[in-house]
Amino acid sequence: MAPAISISLNDSTDLTDFVINQGHGVKGLSEMGIKALPEQYIQPLQERVMTKIEPRESIPVIDMSKWDDPQVANSICDAAEKWGFFQVVNHGVPQEVLDSVKKATYGFFGLPAEEKRKYSKENSPSNNVRFGTSFTPQVEKALEWKDYLSLFYVSEEEAAALWPSVCRDEILAYMKSSKVLINHLLQVLMKRLNVNEIDETKQSLLTGSVRTNINYYPICPNPELTVGVGRHSDVSTLTVLLQDSVGGLYVRGNEGEDSWIHVPPIDGAIVINIGDALQIMSNGRYRSVEHRVTANGSSNRISVPIFVNPRPQDMIGPLPETLANGEKPIYKKVLYSDYVKHFFRKAHDGKDTVDFAKITN
Repeated sequence: MAPAISISLNDSTDLTDFVINQGHGVKGLSEMGIKALPEQYIQPLQERVMTKIEPRESIPVIDMSKWDDPQVANSICDAAEKWGFFQVVNHGVPQEVLDSVKKATYGFFGLPAEEKRKYSKENSPSNNVRFGTSFTPQVEKALEWKDYLSLFYVSEEEAAALWPSVCRDEILAYMKSSKVLINHLLQVLMKRLNVNEIDETKQSLLTGSVRTNINYYPICPNPELTVGVGRHSDVSTLTVLLQDSVGGLYVRGNEGEDSWIHVPPIDGAIVINIGDALQIMSNGRYRSVEHRVTANGSSNRISVPIFVNPRPQDMIGPLPETLANGEKPIYKKVLYSDYVKHFFRKAHDGKDTVDFAKITN
């Protein structure tokens, strides 16, 4: 139901108060039935226009039903090297878990603004639970058309105490059900880097912290003028993404600077992408690729990414095994929390974050 509130869309303070402080998000704007996009959301031309979309290109879809087949392992590693993105089917995460977490996502965003506001930066009882809008509104010149809830996992006890009850159990079930898939993918990817066994130290470095977001992209009055999410690569080791049937995720292609490939929704599939942390650990062998989400003029869209990361206190750099044959490191060691702070300190800017870890001659 549309919020029974009148705001001036031309008054930036009024708009910020409604969207951010009052907790309505862009969902609230969309449900007011606004006919024109507020100017705060109008992106620069170069950020909203994809000049070259590759209709014949597509990222690989990998059938995981024969997990031990060397051909499946090769397909995973090849996709990580060439594309940085792939979809998996027959992955072992039950369909009912995927359906439940999608339903729970709509459940959270369907709550009244005053309920969602309890989890905003100003009101949340913990930094580990955060309801917000756009990406980093304080530093963005133009805002993104997205609301989100971000949940950093510490323990079952903390989740039980602090996560919203409307979606808590479903998100935890999705995270737990994805663990076997995540560990299998990392074992395969590590083997190609000459890491034959993931011991406790490596496991912690690769998967020591986990954050899950639920994202809501409401219907937008002028989708061609804005973005759902701007160009960026993830700071994770791996991202495990559930998308709905609407579509709108685009990945940077291999055909030059401005080529983009749509990642079509496949029922029951999960999208996997390599994050910056794994690009750095693999010394550039695996690619963390820029991606973006378009706004939509006719459908609401949701997505649920699990970000599998090093721990904040970990030093990340090329793994010794990747340099064993005399390969020169192209990245230095950086404290992971410094890397993440650098990412969140600015607006989305494509692949620029990874330069933070590059060795400059």
